[in-house]
Amino acid sequence: MQRDIFMFSNGLVKRKDNTIYLEAGDGRKRPVPVEQLENLHLFGETNLNSSFLNYMGQKEVLVHFYNYYGFYTGSFIPREQKISGAVTVRQSECYLNGEKRLFLAKAFVRSAVFHMIRTNRKKNNMQSEVVQEMIQLHKQIDEAKNVQQLMGLEGMIRQHYYRSLNEMIKPEFYFTERTKRPPRDPFNALISFGNTMMYTTVLSEMYKTQLNPTISYLHEPSQKRFSLCLDLAEIFKPLFVDPFIMSLVNTNKIQLKHFEDHEGMVYLSGEGKRLFIDAYDKKLQDSIQHRHLKRKVTYRYLIRLECYKLIKHVIGDTEYKPLQAWW
Repeated sequence: MQRDIFMFSNGLVKRKDNTIYLEAGDGRKRPVPVEQLENLHLFGETNLNSSFLNYMGQKEVLVHFYNYYGFYTGSFIPREQKISGAVTVRQSECYLNGEKRLFLAKAFVRSAVFHMIRTNRKKNNMQSEVVQEMIQLHKQIDEAKNVQQLMGLEGMIRQHYYRSLNEMIKPEFYFTERTKRPPRDPFNALISFGNTMMYTTVLSEMYKTQLNPTISYLHEPSQKRFSLCLDLAEIFKPLFVDPFIMSLVNTNKIQLKHFEDHEGMVYLSGEGKRLFIDAYDKKLQDSIQHRHLKRKVTYRYLIRLECYKLIKHVIGDTEYKPLQAWW
């Protein structure tokens, strides 16, 4: 079974035959058979060469890079194996047609807000004033005339949502507002790190499909990011990332001692990142009985299913209905 591998220490990565070796600065080597490798995540300073990247390209392994603080910096993505000109053309048509683009953008936001409300419901927090405000704003999604209006509405809903999270976490992790660049407190650091991991997870699953990750609908396409990954991540952040983070802090798996502060920027320590990612990787493998497929699927596979649904929509097969968790 292929899996994600994470390297946190500085060192080098090299290949020998069909095995990848992760070598830390102190000389310790960790062998990883390439057949078991799906994504390689490199934190810190890592040396590698073009021969290694060529091999990763041959084996269709994605390599994701993060800086010392755990912020995502980029990915090495092998040449697309499932490329489809027809799908790319249809994706572009849906973007260029304002009505079609707005339909998909609204679908992503509806799913995101549904899961924000669901998170509060599962925590018995539905009587909160901010949750009631979210519900009222949710009803206005259909009234948005363009993507800009929709983004403004989504931003207001998200502000209320972040306030609701404070009502469901331990007092020592309370935060006053969402701060991203940089995170100013431990809970913001967790949100940013969790969102980063979800972005790379969505990118990894999208790579296995015919979707072009640069053609998006809610977020404006950009030269510097895979904006369709941001679109789909909107669905899974309140469904997966935020409840996962709350569970980490409320069960003391992540504590204040697992954070560091550098000139007002708060980030997870090395130990904190290891604890987070170990739990995150295991959580992605949790399975749910799919009511249409009639079999169990993992959270990770749910992301890929969402990509397949989007493909069916853009080629005119089946209208896109975004995921709304039933479990």
